[in-house]
Amino acid sequence: MIKDNQRYISVIKLTVDIVATVLIYVLSWFLKFRGIFMTEDPNVIALPMSVYMTALYFIVPGYTLLYYFSGLYSQKKEHSRGHYFLSIIWANTIGLALFIIVLYAVKQIHFSRSMIFIFYVLNIIILTVIHAFGNKIIASMVMKSPNRREILLVGYSRAAEGYISRIDASPEWGYVVRGILDDHVPAGTLYKGVKVLGTIANLQYILPENHLDEIAVTLSLQDYPRLDSIVSMCEKSGIHTKFIPDYGSLFPSNPYTEDLMGLPVISIRYVPLTNAFNALVKRVFDIVFSLLAIILTSPVMLVAAIAVRHSGPGGIIFKQERIGLHNKPFMMYKFRTMKVVSEEVEKKGWTTRDDPRVTRAGRFMRRTSIDELPQFFNVLKGEMSVVGPRPERPQFVDRFKEEIPRYMVKHQVRPGLTGWAQINGYRGDTSIKRRIEYDIYYIENWTFSLDLRIIFLTVFKVFRDKNAY
Repeated sequence: MIKDNQRYISVIKLTVDIVATVLIYVLSWFLKFRGIFMTEDPNVIALPMSVYMTALYFIVPGYTLLYYFSGLYSQKKEHSRGHYFLSIIWANTIGLALFIIVLYAVKQIHFSRSMIFIFYVLNIIILTVIHAFGNKIIASMVMKSPNRREILLVGYSRAAEGYISRIDASPEWGYVVRGILDDHVPAGTLYKGVKVLGTIANLQYILPENHLDEIAVTLSLQDYPRLDSIVSMCEKSGIHTKFIPDYGSLFPSNPYTEDLMGLPVISIRYVPLTNAFNALVKRVFDIVFSLLAIILTSPVMLVAAIAVRHSGPGGIIFKQERIGLHNKPFMMYKFRTMKVVSEEVEKKGWTTRDDPRVTRAGRFMRRTSIDELPQFFNVLKGEMSVVGPRPERPQFVDRFKEEIPRYMVKHQVRPGLTGWAQINGYRGDTSIKRRIEYDIYYIENWTFSLDLRIIFLTVFKVFRDKNAY
């Protein structure tokens, strides 16, 4: 039911965004040719308004796809307001680039580029404002409508807390949790404003007396023997009943299920890149992208190599053992940014802020990620990917796999130069546990469009990442 509401709300948001985009496009035309940006250059051939409006036949379907694939309507808990802002920038920047490419392809030299730029800027600003207040407006309308749904939870568990937290964070769904029944937590206990009303035995009195819309069974693992009788009691009342397992942390966000002759089977971890076609697409892209990157950044790498040579004794390229796909070690390349130290000292830990071992040239290269450019050769060799979890040194892998649950899941895909964790701020000396959560999200939810978005967002992050040192 909630998933249906999410889909319905996403359709509303997409429709509003497309209508807004059309109106902003028309506004941009008036600002350019009838408003404050109007110019009267006799050397400029003014196309009729009908020509500009014809472009909407391509803008509407094109921007619909861009908004959808940018993740603008995703309900993932990992997505913050900043994510949605960057998604709007991503979609509009790709749209701007495609718009200009098409104009050059059809040799339309008289179409105003400045009008397109006005449209680009206004679209980002206005859509950001719409999304900033959209959820609040929808939530206010839903909560005042007679269609809001009241839910009772049976069982206090991690699943119950997670369910309440998500509903509390998304009032636009129109769900209100009326209370919890549990045998182990005392009545009156509160969690985010939701109170434990009494024991599970009270369910037989509450069901006939209350006008509930749904019952959510959120039993803790120890109470699972009672699951059958509780579900049977709820269904006899005619109230819609759902079951939320307390072992959800074991499963991916989008569990992969199979039907073996009527027997349901749930895979503990579904990795899209285990699919041969997905793996081929990603590998071909890695080869093409890394070749282009090496060619385009070769002048930068030449200057970096000269700077490293004059920064002190030691080689230009620094090679370090890392753990990659299927736990196999490989030598990762970087420009040397630190003074030469013994292997024992180097193994003690990673670089920290104001580390005295970092050279002056190395500090700049680390801040701008220029030191990572040689890793495109690792990508060509198939040891790394352009996008993926960052690889770690063997000694830290041995340590973290014992300390952090699911740490080794990251080695089910090739490590990358950049990743979902890095663009969300988890780079350098930051929380390894949170970094792994983001890495696992990427592994379970990989799409080619997600890779493109991460690459695009990396460009915005690279010069303002405070954790790069």
